[in-house]
Amino acid sequence: MCKTASMIGLAMKAGKISSGEYQTEESVKRGKAFFVIIASDASDNTRRKFQNMCDFYEVEVICKYTKEELGQMIGREYRACLAINDSGFAQSIKKQLQLMAQESMEEL
Repeated sequence: MCKTASMIGLAMKAGKISSGEYQTEESVKRGKAFFVIIASDASDNTRRKFQNMCDFYEVEVICKYTKEELGQMIGREYRACLAINDSGFAQSIKKQLQLMAQESMEEL
């Protein structure tokens, strides 16, 4: 999580993240979002809404981390979701998440 969190923090400092439900929805609908992260403890309605929206607008989405963890990564209070609005940051974050998944599978 450490490298992913620092990458998300860098994207936030660079102004390439939209956080919170309203801003994330606007980024996806306007075609600015390249990757969306939904908190694992977000409500079923929120997860379903963003999953369907991202499927429709063809934006990759992942459900990971808690609301509190997402908020800490961007230096804010808890957040149910956030959108990465830069292709470079999105690719780097997805790559880190894939590496983390591979490492956890190897531990088993």
